Parts: sequence; structure tokens; C-alpha cells
Amino acid sequence: MNRFGSTLMLSAALLLGAGTAQAALPDKATMFKNPECGCCDEYARQLEARGVAVTLVDDVEVGRIKQRIGLPRGLGSCHTIRMGGYAIEGHVPFEAVEALFAERPDTRGIGLAGMPLGTPGMPGPKQGDWEVYRFQDGEAAPFMTL
Repeated sequence: MNRFGSTLMLSAALLLGAGTAQAALPDKATMFKNPECGCCDEYARQLEARGVAVTLVDDVEVGRIKQRIGLPRGLGSCHTIRMGGYAIEGHVPFEAVEALFAERPDTRGIGLAGMPLGTPGMPGPKQGDWEVYRFQDGEAAPFMTL
């Protein structure tokens, strides 16, 4: 194969690989949130822009959802998402969400405590590192620092 053919094959492989990370996300998600929370709505819009259909549920007690999924105390945020067999707690950057579905670790879910500035759905510039954790049965462990 000549140099042009090799370059063309490599380019095609890279393009295929680039689409794979996003393709790993599930088709649909359910977000449990407070009805007045606009930052949650923005996170849902950004998730939908990545090809995920998001159903918003704002008529349930979100605290009970957090208990049901085994979220560790003190690590909650304003919304909880159920997606592809995992829970996503809060404004988790999409890089971490994509890593979750690419790696498929044995965990109940991942989260980012609070509502850090600069995360998807939150205004303002990033301030410091974001410590994304994974959780199971009320216990948290580090997942990724962004």
C-alpha cells in the first residue's frame, strides 16, 4: 500500500475511534431534580446534545432517590440521573461520564459533590480540581480528578 493509502486508512481509523467514545453513552436517561432548578435543565440540554434523550422528573422527593441509589452522605448535588444501569450525581463533567461507560466499572455510580462553577450546566470559570468519586452502598472512592 502506498503512503497515501496508509494515511487514508489511519485517518479513517482515527475518525471511527473518535465516534466510539460518544457512542458508548446510552440512548436515554432519567433526571430527578427540583422543578425550579435551571442549572439541572442546562445539564440535561448538554446531555441531549450528546445524543442522550433525557426524561425530567421533578415531582418526586429527590432525597429518597439519593438514598435508594446508596449515595454517600454529604456528597450530594442538585440532581440525580439514572442512565445505562448507573447513577450520575450532580454536574459531573462529560469526560467522566464517558469514561464511566467506556470502562464500565463495578460501581453503583459516579458523582461530583455540590455545584462547582464551570461544570456542565453551571456558570462561571473552573476554580480548582473537580474530584469525581464513584460510590457503592454508601461508600465513596476516587474515580477521576479533572
